[in-house]
Amino acid sequence: MTTPETLPDGRRQPAAAQRNAAPILQLLQGQNLHGPLLEIASGSGLHAAHFAAALPQVIWQPTDLEPQNLASITAWTQALPNVLPAQTLDACAPGWHRRFASQNAVLLVNLLHLISHPAAKILLAEAAACLAPKGRCFFYGPFLRNGQTTSAGDADFDATLRAQDPAIGYKDLAWVTARLTEAGLACQITAMPANNLMLIASHIQ
Repeated sequence: MTTPETLPDGRRQPAAAQRNAAPILQLLQGQNLHGPLLEIASGSGLHAAHFAAALPQVIWQPTDLEPQNLASITAWTQALPNVLPAQTLDACAPGWHRRFASQNAVLLVNLLHLISHPAAKILLAEAAACLAPKGRCFFYGPFLRNGQTTSAGDADFDATLRAQDPAIGYKDLAWVTARLTEAGLACQITAMPANNLMLIASHIQ
């Protein structure tokens, strides 16, 4: 895995975040977002900076599990008036939705394949629980379809992840949507570049 370039001011620039920023932003710009948005696993903060700058009507709350990531997030976002101070968050621990209640949106990019199924189940339920009545969750990343990867590159990456930790790896799309249904959310699926998907989940009417 390539080490992200770090700029003199402390901003990290992961290659994957740079590649997928434009298509994710294009989708978000078509969603009429406004008010509070919780970003889970903000990582370097590159996405928070690019997206919040283009969506000034959104109040962006970046979070990350790793406290050491907060410096890069802050370096990326400190000049943006609609970005709140970054906070640490273990999104795989039960009960965190109470800290971030009534979110109009929740954004998660490229995390579900890096955590276990039990952890993902907690994360999905907690994300649903912190939504405002008309809020929406946005989950971006690679998924299995009917238990299978959809490209040789995805198969290799999934195998690499499972070799590092058998508990992690790509989640099946049907499994994720079933967990969202259990949490009271209906899911719209949008195809994204490089065989990724964006799952847009909102309260079942």
